[in-house]
Amino acid sequence: MGEPTDTWFVREILAHEQALMRFLHRNWRDHDEVGDLRQEIYVRVYEAAMRQPPDSPKSFLFATARNLLADRVRRQRIVSITAVGDLEQLNVLQDELEPARWLGGREALARLARALDRLPRRCREVVWLRRVEDLPQREIARRLGISEKTVEKHIAKGTRMMADHFYGGSEAGAKRDETQKTHARIRKTT
Repeated sequence: MGEPTDTWFVREILAHEQALMRFLHRNWRDHDEVGDLRQEIYVRVYEAAMRQPPDSPKSFLFATARNLLADRVRRQRIVSITAVGDLEQLNVLQDELEPARWLGGREALARLARALDRLPRRCREVVWLRRVEDLPQREIARRLGISEKTVEKHIAKGTRMMADHFYGGSEAGAKRDETQKTHARIRKTT
């Protein structure tokens, strides 16, 4: 960058402040935080521009804004263990689970683990990344080096196999597989 970063920033970034503020007000429910969000976006853009100015400043500004909002949403979903701390010190009533309910939850978790273990390796990876780690299909495809369509097929197959395990047992899945094979044989002969 031939010109100082400050001059570039004022000309290329601050020129879009009104559009950025409209974007933030439309996409962030707590309007009291919008000013802080704007400042954090500006800091990120400025620091990145000091290393390498973006080719398309306006696009970079709004991509940075979207990424910041996504980061904030992800952080809000996470419950800190230290925030919970020692429940006894909070001096509130604890909802004690009765033993049968506690045992039922443990059994359901064990069934879920068994259902996941029964999935083919790649299918299990895809289901885990999508359902547990909550990654988008595009990211899963990129990470595993497969197409998004293949990711969709693995998710559908994994969901079907797990549903069979939970609701139909292994016999239902085996019967469905046998029925599909029979239909395939019939189609080949006709």
